[in-house]
Amino acid sequence: MEEELNYVTVTFKTKGNSAHEKPNDMEAIYDEVKILEKNVLDADPAIPEKEKKAQRYTLLHLVAAALGILCFIFIAVSIHFMSEQHREGNSLMAQNLQLRTEMTDLERRGEELTRERDQLNWTLGVIMEYQDFPVNTLCPQKVCKPCLDGWVLFQSNCYLFTSGTRSSNWETWRDSRSDCQHMRADLVVIESLEEQEFIYNHTQYYDDDNHGYWIGLNKTETWTWVDGRNLTVRFWKQQDGCRGNCVLSQQKADPPANWCGRSCWMKNRWICETRALIKQD
Repeated sequence: MEEELNYVTVTFKTKGNSAHEKPNDMEAIYDEVKILEKNVLDADPAIPEKEKKAQRYTLLHLVAAALGILCFIFIAVSIHFMSEQHREGNSLMAQNLQLRTEMTDLERRGEELTRERDQLNWTLGVIMEYQDFPVNTLCPQKVCKPCLDGWVLFQSNCYLFTSGTRSSNWETWRDSRSDCQHMRADLVVIESLEEQEFIYNHTQYYDDDNHGYWIGLNKTETWTWVDGRNLTVRFWKQQDGCRGNCVLSQQKADPPANWCGRSCWMKNRWICETRALIKQD
């Protein structure tokens, strides 16, 4: 590329001025030279255009651009981090919910297994009381029943309410107990108000006010149940005339108060009680 030469012509004018006026003329000429030099530099093609534009950017512009880039990167990283945290949080919540569900199922299954174990132990204990377990009677077609036919189930116990209509079918307290024991049972032991009401609802009035159903309570020195336990709940009839050492449950009286002591030799119906083969929850 050929270099372009620029020539500057400097002209000194005297114009016949006096000596003290020459410096002013020289200053004017110098100013003209300065302006001309500036114009020449601006028009010099040797200075690239990109360099001219680059010079226009200041340090402030560069700092602002750098901060903008950093802000963008920070926001992008923050969004990604929050997204990951949210995803991990949802995953942990789902895992915790699944674990709680599995724990609940395991606890429920454990409770079911415990009940089944208790029922099996109960049934085994009842069977062990028999010297000759009546399989065909209690477990026909290999399906066991809680109670024998004619017995009534209540709270894991079976009750037999005799119903003879003639005095020849009634028994003394001692003979009544012997009949229960012959069936691997005993005269009923009443332990709660619920059981007392259950018994009352399954008995009926017969013959006269003096009769009733023998229960497993009698008196030697103190009132004692047939299983050896002392008297804890009491449902005595509130009237005179109940004098005797063996106890009847009578009708025509309020359920909580219908026990009456009679002579043990008096003949009455009776109530037997035994454990059910299958325990009820």
